[in-house]
This record gives sequence, C-alpha cells and structure tokens, in this order.
Amino acid sequence: MPSIKQLLSSRLLRSSQGSQSRPIVRLSIAGIAICLIVVILAVSISTGYRQVIEQKVIDMGSHIRITYYDKDYENNPSYDVRPITKDASLLKELQQNSDIAHIQFAATKCGVLKSDEQVEGIILKGVDATFDWKAFQGNMVTGKPLELSGDTTTKGLLVSKSIADRLQLKVGDKVFGYFWNEGKKFDRAFRVSGIYSTGMPEYDDHFVIGDLRHVQKINGWTSEQVGCMEILINDYDQLDEVGEYVHQHIGPYLQAHTIRQLYPAIFSWTDLFDTNVMVLLTITLIICMITLISTFFIIILERTPTIGILKTMGMTTTDVRGVFVRLGLRLIVVGMVIGNIVGIGICLLQKYLHIIKLDEHSYYVPYVPISFNWIFLAAVNLVLLLICLLVLLIPATFVSKRITPVNAIRFE
Repeated sequence: MPSIKQLLSSRLLRSSQGSQSRPIVRLSIAGIAICLIVVILAVSISTGYRQVIEQKVIDMGSHIRITYYDKDYENNPSYDVRPITKDASLLKELQQNSDIAHIQFAATKCGVLKSDEQVEGIILKGVDATFDWKAFQGNMVTGKPLELSGDTTTKGLLVSKSIADRLQLKVGDKVFGYFWNEGKKFDRAFRVSGIYSTGMPEYDDHFVIGDLRHVQKINGWTSEQVGCMEILINDYDQLDEVGEYVHQHIGPYLQAHTIRQLYPAIFSWTDLFDTNVMVLLTITLIICMITLISTFFIIILERTPTIGILKTMGMTTTDVRGVFVRLGLRLIVVGMVIGNIVGIGICLLQKYLHIIKLDEHSYYVPYVPISFNWIFLAAVNLVLLLICLLVLLIPATFVSKRITPVNAIRFE
C-alpha cells in the first residue's frame, strides 16, 4: 500500500493542477522536458558530427602515418616525399599490437589530369592490394574500387565527384595524367573506374586514387619502396597511446604522425564542439533549476495553511519535507519522460529520414548527423534526476525550518 507521504504528495499534485499554480506546474514540467531535449539533441548531434568528420579524414588517410624522417616536414609538408622501404620485421612488430587493426602502403605524387577539354591539378594517391576498400566503400558514388591484386599495373582511376564534374568525366571515360620527376615528364593514360565523394574539399578538390606502381615507376622506386605506411586502429580513443607506441618502435630514419597532428585545423574545429555543448548545457541546466525552484516556492506558498495543519496534527518537519520531495520527484519524472520521448523521437527521425539538410560544401555532410550513445544517455538522465532532486532541497529546507503552525495560521 502507498505510504502517507505518497498519498499526500499525490493529493497536493492534483490540487495544484486545479489551482492558480497550475500554469507554473506545467511550466516546470516543460522546463525539465526542454532541458532534457536540448541535452539529447546537443550531445547526439555533436557526437555524430565529430564521428562523421573524423571518419572522413581517416578514410582518405589513416589514423597514423609513417614516413621518412624530415625535420622540415611539419613546417613544409609535401606530397612528394622520400621513399621508405617495406620492413618485414617492423611490420611484424606493429601487427603484434592488438590495438592496430590494419596496415597498408601508399604514396602520393603531384601532377595534372587532362580530359578532352579541361585540365586540373591533382594529387595522385597510389595504393596497393593492402588498401582497406571496405572502410572506403561508403564514399563511393558510382563505379567500383580498383583491382590491384594482379601483377599488371592497373590503369583504373578513382576520381572525386568535384574533379569529375570539372573535367566532365564519368565512369569508363579515358583521361590522361602528366607527372614530373627530376625535370622529366611522364605521361599516363587512365580510365575512370569509379567516382567517390568524401564531402571534404581538402580531399575532393585534389585527390585521385590509382595504382601505387604508377608512383613507383615515375619516381624510379623499386617495388619495395613506398611513400608511407598507413596504420588503422580499432579504437580512436586510443590514438595517442598507439601513436606513442609506433613512434617508439620505428627506426631513427622514420617518423610517425597521428591524424590529429597531420590535420590540426580540422580536429581543433571539432574539439570546439565539446566547448559549445558544455556552454549550452550549462545555460539550459541553470534555467531548468531556476524554473524548478520558483515552481516549488509558489506551490509551498500556496499550500502554507496545509503545511501548518499537517504540523499541528503531529507530522514532523522531516516528514513534510519528504512529502514535497516526492511531489517534486513526480514532476521531474513526468518532465523527463516527455523529454526522452520527444528528444529521442526527433533524433530517430533525423537519423533515418535526414529531415534537416546542410550545405555539404560548408559543413562537409549533406545532413545533420546523429549518433546515439545509450549508456551516456542513461547517465545524462541519472545526473539530471540527481541535480533536480538536490535543487528541491532548497524549497524543502524552507518548508522544514521556516513554516511553523503559528506562521501558517498568520499566513491564512
């Protein structure tokens, strides 16, 4: 059977809904619901956006890149780098780390791509059979990945949608590439195998993907020489730890850079999301707390005679405080249920229907991305519930210490 405190809190809540405080009670419930909706939307959008941007950067590169040591590389990065030799012992040692998921080889070469009517400066990224096409597949617009497993150098080429539009290319078209090494010109005939789009202008405006053997022949390298080793890891949160591990195990003539070190501007921008979200959540939470405190002070003032009667009948101040805490808990739970239903509902609609669109050229994605972390969502609900209950102690303390039967009679 429900306790006396529960019955009293239910009775007070029903009587409040029929009194002058009814709009305030509704406002309090709405405030809690809106607070939770804002939290769910802000965290889901921020997390989703960060994951999408980070994955796009990784798709065209890797988590960690090993290149020949160049002390001027960080100040003057170049796509025409000195080669490194595939080291079987180093490769075996790195593969023993369980945090490393995949290792692939690549090289880049600056050049010019020419169609029948247009010319475009490009960066050819040469890859071999170790390239992780499964991770890259999500960026494919049309066509198919390159076939690199044979002994013959493939003439297939993947071009970005923006380059294909500028050069008026489609899958199957023939296109010519021109490259230079030590003053000597190299011509290559390619055929467009596929068209991709990452949504990142830094890549889409410049990069095409072809066979690594083209770069090796142009640069006069052997089949064991490559421009870099690219490392993919299992957990992005372990990036710094794995990066330090790789740095400690490579030789003195090699250098390792994490994706954050290679593209600091992009990741500094995404790091601002956390700051913006924290500011937004703090402001929202403060408004929610002020609304909740104001609501209960109004309810308490309206029910002052009732409090006096309860104390006259022998109910202790602790019991009276418990009644109002239960009353507050009911309002909080109602607000949180509404907030979760509306917040999660909006996120699910956006996640699967992509209702809110974005300018992909400016925001890198065509729609607002959503990512759910159910554990974090449960933690948010728990933290909000605890904060609201702590806030209730302010008016509850006022009830227990300030309102006496004599004061209640005078108030009446």
